[in-house]
Amino acid sequence: MVSPASNARFDILGIGNAIVDVLAPVEESFLSRHDMRKGSMALIDAETAERIYQAMPPGQETSGGSAANTCAVAAALGARVAYIGQVADDQLGGVFRHDIGAAGVHFPTRPLVGGAPTARCLILVSRDAQRTMNTYLGACVSLGEAEVDVDLVASAQVTYLEGYLFDPPAAQAAFRKAAAAAHAAGRRVALSLSDAFCVDRHRAAFRELVAGHIDILFANESEICSLYERNEFDQAAAMARQDVELAALTRSEQGSLVLRGAETVEVAAVATKVVDTTGAGDAYAAGFLAALTAGRGLAACGHLASIAAAEVISHYGARPQRDLSKELAALAT
Repeated sequence: MVSPASNARFDILGIGNAIVDVLAPVEESFLSRHDMRKGSMALIDAETAERIYQAMPPGQETSGGSAANTCAVAAALGARVAYIGQVADDQLGGVFRHDIGAAGVHFPTRPLVGGAPTARCLILVSRDAQRTMNTYLGACVSLGEAEVDVDLVASAQVTYLEGYLFDPPAAQAAFRKAAAAAHAAGRRVALSLSDAFCVDRHRAAFRELVAGHIDILFANESEICSLYERNEFDQAAAMARQDVELAALTRSEQGSLVLRGAETVEVAAVATKVVDTTGAGDAYAAGFLAALTAGRGLAACGHLASIAAAEVISHYGARPQRDLSKELAALAT
């Protein structure tokens, strides 16, 4: 089914929520003034987002969102990567475009003009390293079928879909269009379930998508159990094995399980000091897909995935801080 890698322009094409992460250190008094509970994550409206953004001290602004993080990590590993996501024609949209491009990711999606502002996650870090997050989804949720470039999809070995984007009906239609275009070109489609609560909200639609359109499935233990409504991980994993060509299921410090047909590969977690688990699943998917599209075997794919995840959780932020460019070349086949 899969077209040869040699005729692919990109190894991975990600589709997801395009969000700018704005991270700044604050005193706890800042949280109190803005009625925030330390360590929480809240969805906010445009007016609140602008008010908090203007009040924040100077900080770091980077492209974010689950699939965007996966794309950036995969590019750091040496993969050829493109991304589809919706930003607005505004300051933060420019920040997203510049940052993801600087990470080595091709980002051709035109900015939204006259609609909602660019999505942003305002991350306030207190002295005890607790993160308080306020997220405005803005323009990113307007992504629909029109933004799916079928020629771009056909040019990538794997199209990678972010489950967080699944809430709006327009995004669900975009996923199906992308999957159809990928399969028509002989390519594969991957999906990250992203969040168990998201799966809970759309279980029937996710089940239909997975069984009918997905070749490669990424999920953690709670997400896969939610999808198949099973209390036991082994039961849910067995059902995933029947639905998709390949499943990579993560279990935190217990490592991960990779399933393909009757084949099962157990992958150990890479030991590291855990500082911040943000982006661990995104980095795992990046490592796995970078190795898979480079023609590596399942054990090597899982090992690179674990290396990437371990690097990301060893510091604050969802992007690697050390050079990962030689890790893929060092893998055994």
